[in-house]
Amino acid sequence: MNESFKVTRKFHVARRQHGSKQLHEGAKNDVPTGRVPRVARLMALAIRCQKLIRDGVIANQSELADFGRITTARMTQIMVLLNLAPDIQEKILFLPRTERGRDVLKETDVRPIASTLDWRKQRRMWAALQRDLEDANASSR
Repeated sequence: MNESFKVTRKFHVARRQHGSKQLHEGAKNDVPTGRVPRVARLMALAIRCQKLIRDGVIANQSELADFGRITTARMTQIMVLLNLAPDIQEKILFLPRTERGRDVLKETDVRPIASTLDWRKQRRMWAALQRDLEDANASSR
């Protein structure tokens, strides 16, 4: 228990006015600002849940819902996001972070697209949604 260990960390001490010193811990630009949009987190969760079921860790969506302490209906809503075309899933996963206020894109906006099984129609619906969001964003400025 009396083992010793060594922690090594680089830091920089800068001199300020009147000889006072200030400790700088690396560049602040490395940490992204804002938060990941909720719909992107749900998309990632759906992908993770699908992998758990596929690998046999969890038997089915119902068991997954019990494990996550949500209703089976809510789990179904989350898993329906997997019906989206792969390129739309990727766009959702890489949405820009929300700096302040509400997320621009909501899960309820995406649900009608995900319930459509034709990927070509999904892409048209996605493009229309993007245009609507851009128009709403432009008018709110």
